[in-house]
Amino acid sequence: MTAPPDDCLARNEWICGAYLTSRGHILWDAVVQHLQLTAVSVAIGLLIAVPLAVAARRWRWAAGPVLGITTILYTIPSLAMFSLLLPVYGLSASIVVAGLVLYSLTLLVRNILAGLRAVPEDTRQAARGMGYGPVRLLLAVELPLAVPAAMAGLRIATVSAVSLVTVGAIVGYGGLGNLIYSGMNTYFKAQVLTASVLCVVIAVAADLLLLGIQRLLTPWTRAVPS
Repeated sequence: MTAPPDDCLARNEWICGAYLTSRGHILWDAVVQHLQLTAVSVAIGLLIAVPLAVAARRWRWAAGPVLGITTILYTIPSLAMFSLLLPVYGLSASIVVAGLVLYSLTLLVRNILAGLRAVPEDTRQAARGMGYGPVRLLLAVELPLAVPAAMAGLRIATVSAVSLVTVGAIVGYGGLGNLIYSGMNTYFKAQVLTASVLCVVIAVAADLLLLGIQRLLTPWTRAVPS
């Protein structure tokens, strides 16, 4: 006599502890890939966005093209973006990273530029009066004062990247998106829900981490108790 299914996997339930215990290594590998793709993409995006924002701040004629091009890139649907990048990168993790970098530029460039523009001109003049050259002025005065606005953009870009990584499942490099995609094809409820929840957890954790880093980097923005 065959015993009826008495576990949540057999019943295909949405919430299933047995899924976590039996497929923990699969979840871990997916989380690691998700974090790697997100971190690399945002880091490269930041390295590109800073000089673009500085150039747009220094030469006003460059602001329009820089903001215009990055905005256009952000409006391209993700599936179309990956299709355009496919001939260059092929079916690899690089195509996902490249796409996320391009998407992050709009958020990063705009916020960094806004932060640089918000630096008071009096502060710049005082620094020049103290002998600060253009490079030292940028590194020691302008960029530090632009950190709050830049970090706001970085937080949004990071959370967006966590979400967009899942689209990489169409080329086999989507982190937790791979599990969501395969789970939807097989109607594996526990896998879809677990992977989706983990995406949210990663996004929230990343946002809180960056918020903590922002507070450490900008102690002058903390409210002074009366």
